[in-house]
Amino acid sequence: MEITDVRVHLRQGEDHLKAFVSVILDGAFAVEDLKVVDGARGLFVSMPRRKLPDGTYRDVAHAVTKEMREALQTRVLAVYQQALEGTASG
Repeated sequence: MEITDVRVHLRQGEDHLKAFVSVILDGAFAVEDLKVVDGARGLFVSMPRRKLPDGTYRDVAHAVTKEMREALQTRVLAVYQQALEGTASG
């Protein structure tokens, strides 16, 4: 499976939420509402999730393998950094 497109929508003025992200897989399947979050151990990618009636959250989409999770996180954070650099340069 190939990550064919990543679109980052930067957030301003929020403490931990740095961006919303859309990912296209194999040019045919979109996953919306991933998030770039600044956590206690640095930046990470949070999967889209929904709140359950008991107040807990459940991912609605996620990588099944460690390799896909790492590939997704690496690619999303690289595009996020490019977006930051693009806004810094004007």
